[in-house]
Amino acid sequence: MLLQKLNNRSGGFTLVELMIVVGVIVVLAGIGIPAFLRARKRSQATRILEDLRLIDASVDQYALETNKAGGANVAWVDIQKYLKKDTAVYSSFGSDLLGNFFIGYSVDSVPKLSATTFGKLSDVAPSDFWSPFYP
Repeated sequence: MLLQKLNNRSGGFTLVELMIVVGVIVVLAGIGIPAFLRARKRSQATRILEDLRLIDASVDQYALETNKAGGANVAWVDIQKYLKKDTAVYSSFGSDLLGNFFIGYSVDSVPKLSATTFGKLSDVAPSDFWSPFYP
């Protein structure tokens, strides 16, 4: 009789146990996914800031080598010569990784971030993060 009881009992998890596991997974995902998305946006903002710094340095290098006066406008093709080839910023043609163009390439002034990009990243990168590249 005891042997028959053991054979009739099937192994596995009950519905309640499965629901608890699913609930724990949902809670962990609810915590982790927003943090991941925030970290992703922050890394995009950092990358765009570094691109702005590279462009600014390229404008300075161009101005030094060609004796450009302060306030002289600079074309993207002139800046591009001072960026490392086969990099994202080199082939960007002056746009950030969100597809918005940087504003103003001139000697003795820094390029500026577009208001659209600032709006998309302002929750993770406020205006003091972008200084001096955002008005």
